[in-house]
Amino acid sequence: MEVGTVSELERSLTIERIQAGLARARREGKRLGRPRVTEDKVSKVRSLIADGVGIHRAARLAGCGVSVVQRIRANPAAN
Repeated sequence: MEVGTVSELERSLTIERIQAGLARARREGKRLGRPRVTEDKVSKVRSLIADGVGIHRAARLAGCGVSVVQRIRANPAAN
């Protein structure tokens, strides 16, 4: 058996296992994906940004990630 064939087989088995796990999680009613940012956190981030607080500090004070603060700062009308 060639190395490429083995890799292909391993990849297809991995995909099958992932799909089975996701299907089981959905059947059990589990929520998949990233958790939503609450409106409380969004408003806290907006007020911190308006007060001139930096991105990293705003994230720490609001209890969210830096990328969340960056996304809110880049598009203040959305979220």
